Amino acid sequence: MPARDGRHEEEVHPLVSLLTIGAFARLSRLSPKALRLYDDLGLLPPAVVDPSSGYRRYAPEQLERARLVAWLRRLGMPLARIREVCALPPPAAAEAVAAFRDRIAREAQAREQLATFLVDYLSGRGSPMSDRSTALGIRYAARTDAGRERDTNEDAAYAGTRLLAVADGMRGPLGRRASTTAIEALKPLESADLPAGTLLNALSEAIGSADEAIRSADGPDSITTLTALLWSGSELALVHVGDSRAYLLREGTLFRITADHTYVQSLVSEGRLSAEEARSHPQRALLVRALGHDATPDLSLHTAHPGDRYLLCSDGLSAVVEPDALEATLRAPGTPAETVDALIALTYDRGAPDNIACVVADVVAV
Repeated sequence: MPARDGRHEEEVHPLVSLLTIGAFARLSRLSPKALRLYDDLGLLPPAVVDPSSGYRRYAPEQLERARLVAWLRRLGMPLARIREVCALPPPAAAEAVAAFRDRIAREAQAREQLATFLVDYLSGRGSPMSDRSTALGIRYAARTDAGRERDTNEDAAYAGTRLLAVADGMRGPLGRRASTTAIEALKPLESADLPAGTLLNALSEAIGSADEAIRSADGPDSITTLTALLWSGSELALVHVGDSRAYLLREGTLFRITADHTYVQSLVSEGRLSAEEARSHPQRALLVRALGHDATPDLSLHTAHPGDRYLLCSDGLSAVVEPDALEATLRAPGTPAETVDALIALTYDRGAPDNIACVVADVVAV
């Protein structure tokens, strides 16, 4: 009968009928290193592990599951999702693979559109990035809220004609001061005459100044996240550190354009957790990067299109509101101010356990 860890007792599979890890690797087309990882994750445990040497042996009937794992990995499916699919009965597994196929098809189409745009841009054939005949502007709104369960608010938000920003400080007065300091360090960029080619450098210098100000004022006990967008014409620069987020709604599809700097996100990236598991993980708020701690930011340059809608928010919103509900709210008609109010109301419907910072901006042709 199966042992408690999922492996089988040795007498169920006489050693003569079992495969060494090397032989099993050749037959399944998985490397021994991959097999050891899948054992650690509980995805493909061996039939028998020698109690003294730790040597793994596999049953021939495990080959079918191993090949399924190999095929799903070739599709690019994360390990945590593969584990879920392998646990399903065949009809449900087929539906899960079909849903994943549809998702990667949409992503491939988006990448193809981006590649076409870049080819046009780099070859000088006239693209939105190089076409300055249409001036762009933004309509925007920003709001913070303490939430249902907090009596203080350490989140900060700012929206202006060229700068959008949210920051989420650690709980307590030092956190409030850190989030405010971070945004104040960026505000001079609002009125600076910055060509598009200098946006990233300007943001990087401002982030450095903010980090230095936070460290010198309050020491290592004061940290904050920061996510900000700075505009010049149709170009916008994004700076991000921590687990506040930036989203882009373009042509009805929502994209997250930042990656959380958290311990749990590192597990998701390695395939050890699914996105669904990460949402309820007890350490989901454990930051690995933040201003005042490790302030190495992500910096990127983007091109705005008329009709784009941007959302910047703290995890008080993104950790509570499901992605589908978030997308539906952003797609609904309404001004940026109405959308901000709707998002915060949605967070309250789900308990609003944390502070909330929210900025919505619509790109419009002027």
